[in-house]
Amino acid sequence: MWPAGEDDDTNYRIPLLSPPNIAEPPPPAAPALASPARFPHTSAEQPQPRPITVPATPDALFALLDKLGIEHSTITHPPFFTVEEGREWHDKIPGLHCKNLFIKDRKGGFWLVVMPADKRADLAWLEKTLGAPRFSFARPEALQEVLELTPGSVTPFGLINDRQRRTTVILDQDILDAEWMNVHPLHNAASTTVRSADLLRFVRALGYDPIVIRLVEPATPQR
Repeated sequence: MWPAGEDDDTNYRIPLLSPPNIAEPPPPAAPALASPARFPHTSAEQPQPRPITVPATPDALFALLDKLGIEHSTITHPPFFTVEEGREWHDKIPGLHCKNLFIKDRKGGFWLVVMPADKRADLAWLEKTLGAPRFSFARPEALQEVLELTPGSVTPFGLINDRQRRTTVILDQDILDAEWMNVHPLHNAASTTVRSADLLRFVRALGYDPIVIRLVEPATPQR
């Protein structure tokens, strides 16, 4: 037996070896996310809806006349689609009765001619005098698009609906020579009476610069 403390293996200390410096593997990369699918008309690419416009009502028209300080009165009657249909009412409604022509020129411009109901329009003379492209009566679809009116209801009050101010306004001097005049209040089942000078004021208040001219009647039947 070996003396204690000399060759006893309990005194041999085996050095502890440090574990090898093995770098840890990097964490696995997160899987790449697929780009979000791009659908037409999504998020910021979605087109803005067009604003919905509603034609002015007679009440809205009357409110505007009141705001402008324009005196007015309205009488209801059966719908009139022509001057002849309304002729029996002319004596019942004081003031000059008017007719309104919605015209389109050859280049796509729109014109509104306001003149006495009993006067015939000479479109050839008018286009020559104004230096305008050839005139023709606008189709009902154009009337609806620009003034938002239906045939038989054409009126200078319809300019309230022409938000893009696409219409050139022509007022016959014969109308302005009369004190009072009658036009439809956006539909043909009533007539509204205003002073002729106030109609001119109304048109200008909407931003138009009307052409005032004394229209002549054709010497021969209308072409």
